[in-house]
Amino acid sequence: MTVNLSNPVLAQADDAEVIGAAPTEVRLLIDASATDSAISLHEVRLDDGADGAHPHYHTRSHELFYVIAGELQVLLDDTITTVAAGGALVVPKHMPHAFGAAPGASTRLLITLTPGVERFEYFRLLARIERGEATVQDLLDSQETYDTFFVDSPRWRAERDAGRIG
Repeated sequence: MTVNLSNPVLAQADDAEVIGAAPTEVRLLIDASATDSAISLHEVRLDDGADGAHPHYHTRSHELFYVIAGELQVLLDDTITTVAAGGALVVPKHMPHAFGAAPGASTRLLITLTPGVERFEYFRLLARIERGEATVQDLLDSQETYDTFFVDSPRWRAERDAGRIG
């Protein structure tokens, strides 16, 4: 794919659409359509120990996480690690991963997919599911569209459940 991004793309904080509310909030900053599919970018804010994304992988994009504040707990294949404020992580396409705020920490992070994938409608679908206006089956049916393929991870479930109990 050849990217022909010829104009700057500016996303002002006040113009960002906000999806969700505490404990999980997503600020939609730049979608792939604005960058000729070069990148998509959003900010995620997670309260203490809140889940960010269930285990999944992407087939077209690599995913960059930059932790602005707090600590992020991340599943990488079958390994769990923590990324502290100021740290960054790139997850290659095809690698199963998940993330959430580390137990005892709120987290604020930027997430970029490259090449970009349309993400705004994906997050709007998640919000509709939460409100009962769409179903989990709708999400499963859209995995190809949003390049987000869900997988099971007993290791991730056990780790996250342990963090909630302790």
